Amino acid sequence: MTAVGQRSFEELGTPLYDVTFCVLDLETTGGSPGTDAITEIGAVKYRGGELIGTYHTLVNPGSAIPAFITVLTGISQSMVVTAPPLAAVLPSFLEFVGDSVVVGHNVRFDLGFLRRAAATLAYPNLDNPFVDTAALARRLIRSEVRNLRLQTLAWYFRSPVEPIHRALDDARATAHVLFGLLERAGSLGVTGLEDLLALPTARGSSFYRKIGLADGLPRRPGVYLFKNADGHVIYIGKASNLRVRVRSYFYGDERRTIGNLLRELANIDYHVCENVLEAEVTELRLIHAHRPRYNRRSLPPRRARWLKLTREPFPRLSMAFSPAQEGMLSLGPFRSKNSVELAMTAIWDALPIRRCTGKAGGRTARCGPAQLGVALCPCAGDLERATYDQVIERLQTAVELDPALLLDPLREKMRELAECGRYEEAAWLRDRHRALARALERHRICSALATAGLVELEGVNGESVLIDGGRLVATWNGNGHRPLWSVSEPNSTRVPPTVAAADEAELIWKWITSGSFRLVDVSGTLALPASKVERL
Repeated sequence: MTAVGQRSFEELGTPLYDVTFCVLDLETTGGSPGTDAITEIGAVKYRGGELIGTYHTLVNPGSAIPAFITVLTGISQSMVVTAPPLAAVLPSFLEFVGDSVVVGHNVRFDLGFLRRAAATLAYPNLDNPFVDTAALARRLIRSEVRNLRLQTLAWYFRSPVEPIHRALDDARATAHVLFGLLERAGSLGVTGLEDLLALPTARGSSFYRKIGLADGLPRRPGVYLFKNADGHVIYIGKASNLRVRVRSYFYGDERRTIGNLLRELANIDYHVCENVLEAEVTELRLIHAHRPRYNRRSLPPRRARWLKLTREPFPRLSMAFSPAQEGMLSLGPFRSKNSVELAMTAIWDALPIRRCTGKAGGRTARCGPAQLGVALCPCAGDLERATYDQVIERLQTAVELDPALLLDPLREKMRELAECGRYEEAAWLRDRHRALARALERHRICSALATAGLVELEGVNGESVLIDGGRLVATWNGNGHRPLWSVSEPNSTRVPPTVAAADEAELIWKWITSGSFRLVDVSGTLALPASKVERL
């Protein structure tokens, strides 16, 4: 693990002893917030286990109380005749609740009535974080009690107050149940509010016992590495909050791949980062270095491919495993053979570039593409060099300056095919358009960052990053410069040498253009051509 020194209180999250809990209960004339009304409100506020406030009032519902409700709660019509209406009660109650964490037994029922009342009386919505003791009990002690009713849980935790379907007594009993459940949750490492709020969503996964592996993780941006019993890295991920993100894996994710991942999990390593950008770059580099099998979507190809022009009098497009020499047209790297073939076919569709591979003038008749009029080929020896050079010049202009020269013809052909009802062919052309536009955009980004040289950016929180040729080389804050923990050679070429370098350049460009960072200094020229790459 990366050494980070003593963890701050901010990294630990909000400890439960610093949280103000408002435990509430309502009595109503029925079960529907739309048609029924509140008859009684009771609430108690606790902080650090100490009672700091009590609220109780009957409420005139403005309608008759059904007989079965009177039997259940003991609240009769005569008791609420002189009680204040909800419009007079709600302001003081909302002030009492404040910004505390709302607690209740089946609390969504109570919140439904309160939110309906707030909306009806034009008060702000009660959107406080909330804890449901019924849901907590289901997660923590379901096998130990016969049911999850408040009366049963109050008896189980030996509450001194018996719930009797009266608001204040039920709120006090619920508070006692809450403290009993918090004690149980603490044995699972739940000591902060964020963990407590996430706990009820855990669906009893057989791997929940492994959640203790995340106890040492800070609440900082960074990268986490899941390892198996042999110490091999099986999954790598990034997070803006390491502890919260890693613990979320144990809260009931039902995807089969997550179950298999947790079954193999034996240890968790991590690297703390200054900001999310560094976390994303570090994740990318580690995935390329370790190739974890559960990072299937992000795994780089074992061999990247490039699309380039051949070095001959009448150049043609060629797929290769290395980029062209400096000064020659080259697009890439591509992740797959299919993607580079789509881009090459897209260029063929847009420009009459040579397709045959034979020697110029080596045939008595033109090749098939030349006879069909879709390509200019020198195979028959009747093609002038100056005529073909114009096609190559148009291609180079499209790649470097004006992508519309390539993309607009494809878009027009798609439109014509769609109008003729040839939708399948139009879809094929669309896929080629997308592959080429993606390659052109990546080429522009990498070229822009390469010519920019050293770029210094400053984040909204004062953290800074240094980029060299499209590679992140250092991050720092007020404590001074800190080289990135896994610095690799900066990219100084306009065509990235690897998929990893291209992926990182795109990632950095996204952050540069997102507004999350402010440009402080640049040693070269940071700019894109005026014409945009229009993607479908």
